[in-house]
Amino acid sequence: MLATLSDGAFAYELDDGSVVKVAITVDQKARTARLDFAGTSDQVPTNFNAPASICRAAALYVFRTLVDDEIPMNDGCLRPVQLVIPEGSMLRPCYPAAVVAGNVETSQVVVDALYGALGVMAGAQGTMNNFTFGDQRRQYYETICGGSGAGPTFDGTDAVQTHMTNSRLTDPEVLETRYPVLVEAFSIRRGSGGAGKHHGGDGVVRKIAFREPMTATLLSNRRRVPPFGLAGGAPGALGRARVERAGGTVQAMAATDLVEVAAGDAIIIETPGGGGWGAA
Repeated sequence: MLATLSDGAFAYELDDGSVVKVAITVDQKARTARLDFAGTSDQVPTNFNAPASICRAAALYVFRTLVDDEIPMNDGCLRPVQLVIPEGSMLRPCYPAAVVAGNVETSQVVVDALYGALGVMAGAQGTMNNFTFGDQRRQYYETICGGSGAGPTFDGTDAVQTHMTNSRLTDPEVLETRYPVLVEAFSIRRGSGGAGKHHGGDGVVRKIAFREPMTATLLSNRRRVPPFGLAGGAPGALGRARVERAGGTVQAMAATDLVEVAAGDAIIIETPGGGGWGAA
């Protein structure tokens, strides 16, 4: 597979302004590749830093998906691939940097940056839309699907867990039985995928109404910087979220946010679409 790839570079900005930058150099004769993340932002004061192991896992995932054969995931997969990750960067932070969002959010950015540098796939939704709520007795956590990016021969997929996410949602009947909430909507967000010769996948709209007071949080990305298109394709739609209060007021939620909700309030999360490929 490595002998079919070409050199490339890509820089992808997060909503907080930090950047993941990668340059890929391929030696087709030796069938090796060098992934150099020089130029990536220094470690940040928030928890969007990612340990080097996360960057390695993202690289392994990307190169494994490019192998068109049924091989087992194994240590040999990365032997021909050299990773260069600057010390003190947000992809190799120094203790005691916070790293919780690195696993769920920055990992997605690394994957998309690698696909972008290789020129094989537009940006996916680029976030896991980590949504949590609870009180002193009950806590709940879910990730919410979105659109995947298009490629040179295929459209993106609607309403799918992308790349580094592999979790499934709790069935609505189970969720509503165990928690004082109602799933009032869960639908495809039509038109949120980027336009192009091959269009990006659409995101989703998810609405959760609360029957008791709770604390809710959102940890996400792609609320300011959209999922990128490639080869002339349009970017996917930005994600967004809001609280609809029982009294009729609407409160916008930031990409990372914490809100207190009361009985009768509802949270609506609209996830990003994937980027398109090629001019329409």
